[in-house]
Amino acid sequence: MTAQTPARPRKKKSRRGKFLIVTLIVLAVLLVAADFALAAAGEYQIAQRMREKLQLNEDPSVRINGFPFALQALRGDYQHVEIRASGVPVKDEQQGVDLRDLDVEADLLHTRVELADLLAGNVSKATIDTVKGSVRIKALDLNRLANQVTPFDKLSIEPDNRVATPTQTDPAAPKTTAAIKLSGETNVAGKVVSLTAYGQIALVSGAIQINIDDIELNDASLKQIIPQLRQALAIKIDPGTLPFGAVPTAVEVESGSFKLSGQIADVPLVQR
Repeated sequence: MTAQTPARPRKKKSRRGKFLIVTLIVLAVLLVAADFALAAAGEYQIAQRMREKLQLNEDPSVRINGFPFALQALRGDYQHVEIRASGVPVKDEQQGVDLRDLDVEADLLHTRVELADLLAGNVSKATIDTVKGSVRIKALDLNRLANQVTPFDKLSIEPDNRVATPTQTDPAAPKTTAAIKLSGETNVAGKVVSLTAYGQIALVSGAIQINIDDIELNDASLKQIIPQLRQALAIKIDPGTLPFGAVPTAVEVESGSFKLSGQIADVPLVQR
């Protein structure tokens, strides 16, 4: 009679394998959670410093991109930090600047600071290789500035899609002009008149200069006021320097806003 071979303990091995997989998954989840928590702590500290630097009423939105955060922290080199703030006022009575609703953005490329210093809020030695900064000037401020000359209402900002973008000799060069379309209303002798203005914005000494070429009115009998409206909309808007002291080098027209942008290299995270 042939002896029977003992059955292999498959269930035990199967259970051990499942337990190992579950353990590895739990460990991975905990490591990811710890990485995000560490990143959030770093973002909070940067937000606090940027609130002071940009003189904001509340903390800006800060995001440290790249995963894992811990690897960047060990190197002391955070490859890409995004900073965003909305509704930022800028006022300088000496320079005649009075803007109330700017969107401010800064992309920090390679922020260098030790993790211990970052978490402690000690960023006095932190430096940034490159900052790409921008501000958006929205229709609310444009309407208010235009009203100082001629009463306007409901002014909107759009790119003028009728005009083809001119080909630049160097495609990588910053664009210093852009075609615009402004729409809104004005008041003439108690009568509300709708208008559409076409022209361009140009970068002039770090500011936006609006130049209007043509204005269309919904009432052709009032064409005599067009020169007056053209002059009223020839506004220069100077928001001052960009985040971290970057000098504006390019302008764009977006739906609802004008955008000024530029970049600066080798700057401290906070003023020493």
